[in-house]
Amino acid sequence: MRRGCLTIVGTGIGVGHLTAEARAFIENSKCLLAIVADPLTLEWLEEINPTTECLLKYYGRSKSRHVTYEQMVRRTLTLLRRGKDVCLVVYGHPGVFAYPPHELMRRAATEKIRARMLPAVSAEDCLFADLGVDPGEFGCQSFEATDFLLRHRQFDPTSSLVLWQFGGIAEPNYPTRRRTRGVRVLAKRLAQVYGWKHNVVIYKAPTYPVFPTLRLKVPLSGLAAAEYDFMCTLYVPPLENRQVDLATCRELGIKRTKASAARARRHDLAKAR
Repeated sequence: MRRGCLTIVGTGIGVGHLTAEARAFIENSKCLLAIVADPLTLEWLEEINPTTECLLKYYGRSKSRHVTYEQMVRRTLTLLRRGKDVCLVVYGHPGVFAYPPHELMRRAATEKIRARMLPAVSAEDCLFADLGVDPGEFGCQSFEATDFLLRHRQFDPTSSLVLWQFGGIAEPNYPTRRRTRGVRVLAKRLAQVYGWKHNVVIYKAPTYPVFPTLRLKVPLSGLAAAEYDFMCTLYVPPLENRQVDLATCRELGIKRTKASAARARRHDLAKAR
């Protein structure tokens, strides 16, 4: 029996982020599955493709997210095994902090089902644009906040640090109210490196243009008391940049005068502030 093929696309974070390639697959798919929480986006999907099936039906109060994700994966595989060509639509980037798409890609490969994932705009892409962060300037490290704490991830404080889902630290299910215990632990860990006065930015990209972008600058000492939710991302600006290693410069044949080094150092300090 013929196996179907799978295409996984993302809607991006805000209205207008959907690529022309992703839209074409959504419109032409004969079996569209959706993991999107925004009711307007779901309504739009149902209008342009009547075959839309929303997989959010597998969520439940006090139900483990892992159980829900497994049910989403199984439903998709069932259709593929029946010969259906499936387009799975996911909020944001389908490959960023999204378990079902990656698990589907792994299982599809095992069962020799054709599958591919298309790129889309992620929350980090929006953060770079809205906060004016160039990841190529100082480097950028990105971690899920709970994993960052539990595994004591090593990081370079002279590079930018992005912590995802910091408002839901140690929460196995989607939190229904703001909890501060995990954020207090995170702030304490960061303060050991940056100091309590170091300013960080609580960030959340708007879903619609009429909504404001959340970019709240607070010191680490005030992080737990600030306003945030599970969908917020924490951006930690770098400390003073590392000095250039002159021995490596000579080895690479790079000429760096004292004057140029001093100018670069002043620039790095200004950016860090």
